[in-house]
This record gives sequence, C-alpha cells and structure tokens, in this order.
Amino acid sequence: MPLKTIKKDTSNSLSLEWTFHIKNYELSLDKDRCTGCQICSLACPKEAIKTQKLPKTEGEKTHKPKVDIDLAKCNFCGICDILCPYGAIKLNIDGQHVLSVVDKKSFPTLTRHLQADPRKFPANRIQAEEACPLKLIHVIYQKTDGKAIQDPQSLTESDRSWVHVNVDIDKEHCPCCTICETKLPPGAMQARKFLQGKIAIDQTKCPSNCKDCLDVCPITGALYLSDTDNKVHTNEAFCIYCGACKTVCPVDAALELKRTRITHSPVRSGAWNKALERLTSPTDMTKELKTKGSSKAREAVMRRMRLEEEQHA
Repeated sequence: MPLKTIKKDTSNSLSLEWTFHIKNYELSLDKDRCTGCQICSLACPKEAIKTQKLPKTEGEKTHKPKVDIDLAKCNFCGICDILCPYGAIKLNIDGQHVLSVVDKKSFPTLTRHLQADPRKFPANRIQAEEACPLKLIHVIYQKTDGKAIQDPQSLTESDRSWVHVNVDIDKEHCPCCTICETKLPPGAMQARKFLQGKIAIDQTKCPSNCKDCLDVCPITGALYLSDTDNKVHTNEAFCIYCGACKTVCPVDAALELKRTRITHSPVRSGAWNKALERLTSPTDMTKELKTKGSSKAREAVMRRMRLEEEQHA
C-alpha cells in the first residue's frame, strides 16, 4: 500500500499520485488536450476512468465530456497513456516517463508515422503552421548562414534559394488526421492514421440544427455542417475515429462509429487482446489476431528456410 495518495483536480488538469518509500507514481491528464473520446475509459483494465457528458446551456456550444479517474481503482499501469490519440495522459515514475507494460512487452505502442520534407514547405510560416488544426507543426526559417529570419511571413517562394527551413512536429500529441498532407504542398508531409474505422450519421435520426458532435470534434473538417439540409455530415478522410462525437450525440443510433484496426508495435498478450476487444468489434479483433497469426507463421517458415540454406551452404 502507498504511504500517501493525492488527487488534484483543477480547471486545466487532473493528477493522481502514489507515494511509496522508494518510488513516486504520478498520472496526469491535460484537460486542454483531452477530447473526452472515451478511448482511455474503454481500455482501462480496472474501469478506473469514467467519461461523463456535461449538460449543455442553451445558446452555447457543447462542452467536451468530463474525464475522471478513480484513485481507489487506478493501478498506474499506463495503458491510458499509451492509447490516448492526443497524448493527453502521462504516467511518470520518479519524474520520468516510464511505461513498464511496454518495457515488459505486455502492451504495444501506437505507430505514429509522420515524415516532413522541409524542402517542400511553403515560404510563409503562417501557411505552414496553420496546416495542422491542433497547432503541432512549428517551423523556423533561417538564412543560409544560420541566422534566424525575423519576419518569415514576408517571404515568397522566390526566396527559397537562400532560406533554410527547420520543421519541428510534436509527434507525441499528433493523432495523425492527415489534414497537413492536403493543406501543404505535395510531398511536404506524409502521415498515416494509426486508428482505422467507419463513421456514419443516420440523417433520419440526426436532429436538425444540432451541432453537438461538431462542437467537440478536435479535427477541423472531419465533421461539417451541410448547407443543403443543415445537418452534420462526415468526412472520413480526416476522421481519426477517436469517438468524441459519439460521446456527446444526444440521439441513440444517430451516429455510428466503429474502430476496425489499430496500427501498433508488435505484441502478443492477453492484456492487449482484452483492450483490443473493448476498443473494436469482436469481428475486427478476430481479423487482426488472425492476420498476426499468419504473419508469425510466415516468419517462422522463412526462418526455417534460411536455416536450411545455411546448413547446405
């Protein structure tokens, strides 16, 4: 048992602490980054995380759902940290970001594939940085002699010959929506989604003039209000299937969201299988496990063939 337990809840953060003789555990939630998408609460093996829809005030935008963590149930495993698409939850042990379930290979990490080609970035910093709806792209423009350019907004494409571009992407908090690919010049950014799925709105059940899902969606363009029927429609090209929209939808079955695939580092464990079952449908979980099994079998065959070739060499 810990010597001391602490829970702090402020307007911007939620933190839980365990203090032992030789170790200190701290789990922190950044409420500004959190979207209330329920992925952490679905994946939590102890059911310590709850997501609650907040009441809506007439005339105001819908609030993000509130996420709360039960200190009595949480065991500081870090699974919520691993699976948060927005990097809103962090587990620190003695001040260091440590994920023992990953180190022990009992849980995978999400595969965030992001690659930038600074040579193809626009000369205008505002255009470059606003390509990300979450403001996770930061660009520094320098002269060829290494000196910083004080007013990069005044640059034009003709200035590129004497301008060096440094691109910094906050990968830790990037959900890989791929919007940057479409807003930047071709080839400037490459991004792949680590969450795949399906989203659909039943327009016969979706209330007119309701924008609850649109209000909480963190990815600009994944949902949009149609001028034709004044209802919200989906754009799957940008949706990352986090589920924030589903959490606040006021009508049952009006919005259907299903995660079909999660791209992650290789792992085979019961803990991951259980989390996968809660995050996806049983059918999609079976498909992934079968795919993994086939991949493992192919690898085993290739190893045997290489071994036989070496023995006959």
